[in-house]
Amino acid sequence: MAFTDDLKSEVGGILAAAWSTREGRQVPDTTSIRLGNDAVTLNGTVLYADLAESTNLVTRFKPEFVAKVYKCYLNVACRIIRQKNGEITAFDGDRVMAVFLGDMRSTNAARAALAIAHAVRHVVNPALRDNFKDLPADFAIKQAVGLDESALFIARTGIRNANDLVWVGRAANYAAKLCSLRDGDYGTWITKAVYDRMDATVKTSADGRPMWEARTWTAYSESVFRSNWSWQL
Repeated sequence: MAFTDDLKSEVGGILAAAWSTREGRQVPDTTSIRLGNDAVTLNGTVLYADLAESTNLVTRFKPEFVAKVYKCYLNVACRIIRQKNGEITAFDGDRVMAVFLGDMRSTNAARAALAIAHAVRHVVNPALRDNFKDLPADFAIKQAVGLDESALFIARTGIRNANDLVWVGRAANYAAKLCSLRDGDYGTWITKAVYDRMDATVKTSADGRPMWEARTWTAYSESVFRSNWSWQL
């Protein structure tokens, strides 16, 4: 009963305590937010990059090979995110979350998403085939990137010596869910909020062709855009 009482006390304390919030100017880390009801608020564009069909990978191939696939994908995704001025905030198995801030946040995030698509097609897949000659003829890793823009509420969650930041806000959830909208070669999905903030350089090609196709996300009655374009590295 003592342990149950401790849990009840902890939960009661969390629910009763008022929040201490402040506006953020940069992506926080765990050292800048207290473990109690302390939070930072900011507006950002959230990017989720997710490797597709990982269950198929782990059932068909040896773990050593699958781990190399994960490492290659996450390595190029993270390098591109940072090169496009994003901040990596979390890893979850074979996917990574990042946040972009500032006036160019949605434009930079869209460029990063399209560049990740380019890197998978022209860097990662050719390298895997060059290094593993016995791969099936139809083998190619696929992925999807989701983007959304919203206000974010960032708090520290967990317990002493085992905690991380939780990102509360529509963008964090929508970006993650957009990764599941697999449809052929359309590997980049963004909300209308992101599309409206982007500049023209990532909306149309140099010769005037639209890079995005409007769709309706029926599960949430949201207007979204998809793209099968890529961004040169």
